[in-house]
Amino acid sequence: MMPKLSHPHAPQSPACTAACTTRPPDGIPSLLQGCLEMLQLALDQGPKNVSGDGIKVTRSALRCIASFFPTMIFKASLFISLSLGATYAQDLGVPLSWRKFSNSRPLSERISIAQAAINTILPQLNTATGEFNGIGYWQSGNVYSAMANTDHYSGGTTNKAQVVNMLNTVFGLRADYDQYGYNDDAMWWAQSAVYAYRAYGDNNLLNHAIDVWNHVSNYVITQDQANSGSNPNKGFTLSGTCDGQSMAGGVFWRPTSDDQGVNSVTTGLYLTLSAFLGEATGDSKYTNAAIASANWIKNLNINSDGIVLDSVNAHDCSRSPANWLFTYNTGKFVEGLSVLAAVTGDSAWSSLMVNTVAKGVKSGAWQGDNGIITEGASPNSNNDGVGFKAVFIRALGEVFTRTNNNDLRTLIHSYADVQYNALLDLAANGTSYSSAWAGPPQAFTTWGQLAALDVMTTNIVAN
Repeated sequence: MMPKLSHPHAPQSPACTAACTTRPPDGIPSLLQGCLEMLQLALDQGPKNVSGDGIKVTRSALRCIASFFPTMIFKASLFISLSLGATYAQDLGVPLSWRKFSNSRPLSERISIAQAAINTILPQLNTATGEFNGIGYWQSGNVYSAMANTDHYSGGTTNKAQVVNMLNTVFGLRADYDQYGYNDDAMWWAQSAVYAYRAYGDNNLLNHAIDVWNHVSNYVITQDQANSGSNPNKGFTLSGTCDGQSMAGGVFWRPTSDDQGVNSVTTGLYLTLSAFLGEATGDSKYTNAAIASANWIKNLNINSDGIVLDSVNAHDCSRSPANWLFTYNTGKFVEGLSVLAAVTGDSAWSSLMVNTVAKGVKSGAWQGDNGIITEGASPNSNNDGVGFKAVFIRALGEVFTRTNNNDLRTLIHSYADVQYNALLDLAANGTSYSSAWAGPPQAFTTWGQLAALDVMTTNIVAN
């Protein structure tokens, strides 16, 4: 088992105490060798045979080793995450193979980096439409999310005028923020309005989000609709259950009468929007809607690896390919769960959130052993996938601010720093960034900049 990082502050064992009190200038002293041997013994025993004392020995051995390599530590001692039944339901350790999972930049510098990234994309703004040259409608909506959250996390109002004016402009141009007939498009913009309401206290933006929620709620499958096999806005028979689970809570991707697709991103957006509105208004109808959509994803659309899947056909229960694994599906799910857990006080949602984050940040579906997300890397042309990973990192920032699980916070901090350091070290061209986070740098593209914004914003708070 690979050593992981966390900070349980476990006591040192007597066998390592002497070795851990000093750090020799060179070589590996015999006491360090003894600690390595102790660690190997603990690992050889296997997780099912390691007693409580064995866990302490394992952690202590790693603390000892860490004393000889202090640059590998982030505010904590090294330890092994051992799977011991309910005690260790998920592995929250930080893989040591991850590239540069910490940083020492002060808050003021992190705020400046985030705002500089925003300033670099603003020349692409078309103030007549509220959209940005070079990216699509839904992606443009996500720029305002990063702008509002940057102000929220920094405690400033630098972006307020631009965000408020443009969100109002677009709502005036596009009924319910829906330009092309996609429920997820409408909710990306509504989510930006909610973030902006949180940052600036603008009730008009909250009302925009409520209007979108009312619109999209027409395309949410209720339990009664699942029982009857029909939705009044759809011209086909619904399957009330798929794979033995109710379809209630699922949200149709498109409002057209013939579109049969229910997907995780649209349902996750509705979950998140509902939970935020429940938090903002105290109205239980929003919270109950969030619970129904959270249950749809939980019961129907998570694979055996704990990763959120993409789509289910509401007519015949056919599914998207199993390899359609996208960061934003998991991202919107965990963001919604973080808010839902706070609103309801239900620890079951917190536990599901923790497990899903732990699986998501270590998924090989979108990254290699170094932890840098590779999804959507497209130096020469825009694509939807470019923006997916930004949504995932934004969601992790929301989880970070709401959870009281310190091991989870360390994991998120470390993962966010992997992406942050990759962008700054490997993909930066001044204050613009490539959509390929592992590099190399390139000339400015709007889509590359979009993808980077939420990383810069999240690292204001997740440090």
